[in-house]
Amino acid sequence: MPDTPPTGNESPSDYKPHETTVHYGPEFAAQLAALESGVSTEEHDVIAALPSGSALLIVRRGPNTGARFLLDADVTVAGRHPDADIFLDDVTVSRKHAAFVRAGTRFSVRDLGSLNGTFMGGERIDDTVSLSDGVEVQVGKFHLTFYSSRFDIAPSA
Repeated sequence: MPDTPPTGNESPSDYKPHETTVHYGPEFAAQLAALESGVSTEEHDVIAALPSGSALLIVRRGPNTGARFLLDADVTVAGRHPDADIFLDDVTVSRKHAAFVRAGTRFSVRDLGSLNGTFMGGERIDDTVSLSDGVEVQVGKFHLTFYSSRFDIAPSA
């Protein structure tokens, strides 16, 4: 009985499947993890291409879903003012709502006295709060997910 599963009349020891071993590299594991976290393949490629010292915000819910904003300056202001670095056109957003601050390769967010507040992980922030990869920041109706450059993430032990 070559390479056919048992039909019930044979002994399970008669079944001899093809022996193959497949090895997947770290890039495949990263793509799989990204898909599980709701990141499209295109977004995964963009995040993977971020240079050290930069980060990306992707709008996950609210107006402009799917929009991407590069964080590559020491201070990036998000707000409803047309001159804001990240223009979020909605009445729930203050003119100068929040600032994303870079210190070396680390990023943080702080509310700039907005009327509706800035939230991280569902909690209103009152001070400067460090951002970690994959965390959600809410500015008005906009839910933005933060992604660090892959070069700046410490490898897990």
